[in-house]
Amino acid sequence: MSASDGLFWLLVFISSLTSLLTAIAGAGGGAVLIAILALVLPAQAIIPVHGVVQMGSNIGRAILAWRYINWFTVAWFVPFGLLGTYVGSLLLVQLPASILQLCIALFLLYLTWGPKLPQLVLGRAGLATGGLITGFISLFVGASGPVVAAFIKSRFNERMTTVATFAATMSMQHAPKALVFGLAGFIFKDWLALIFAMMVAGFVGTWAGLNWLKRISNHRFNQIFSWVITLLALRLLWVAFEALIPTLAGITA
Repeated sequence: MSASDGLFWLLVFISSLTSLLTAIAGAGGGAVLIAILALVLPAQAIIPVHGVVQMGSNIGRAILAWRYINWFTVAWFVPFGLLGTYVGSLLLVQLPASILQLCIALFLLYLTWGPKLPQLVLGRAGLATGGLITGFISLFVGASGPVVAAFIKSRFNERMTTVATFAATMSMQHAPKALVFGLAGFIFKDWLALIFAMMVAGFVGTWAGLNWLKRISNHRFNQIFSWVITLLALRLLWVAFEALIPTLAGITA
């Protein structure tokens, strides 16, 4: 691995903090982590390393909170998420992400502050469609986690059920990334030490976060969750518009 010892341990520490954030707020840690990884890792390593580390973090959270998992949601969401990942793997190219980021940001804001989704969307068909879409986009951008979190949050009012079910669904959605990128030629063995250390640190952060989560009310959790998702959506809007402005300027010139 090319990272210095200082950078290695910094990333390990950040993994613990981002896992703590996700356990407490219900979302956000993955998006923060991938933004940091994008600053220090080679481009070809960002999504594979992030995907495997997040898989470990979510598995740890699902194990620690397994009693609260809503298995109906997992049973319908995950298979179609895997199908979406498979379809995405057939198109594993570097796609312009600005329009996709813009749509994701608007959808996040709608899920967080808009009217409650109709029961049809929250049923089997809605879960299948949500899984398919988020599984597909997870290979191209690092923003699928907040979408999954906001979608699952719209189904539940209980904080532990939201966090545990989100962890279970994302554990299975991140798992295929290792296979997909491995088959595409990414050499995971060069990054195993960093990945393992970040997973262990993430488990510690998750344990601390879940213990704190049990002490707060559902109302306070909903407030924290809503603002974390909103900040992530605003960041996506900013990034999308930064990429689109030169294009729009060229069209109007």
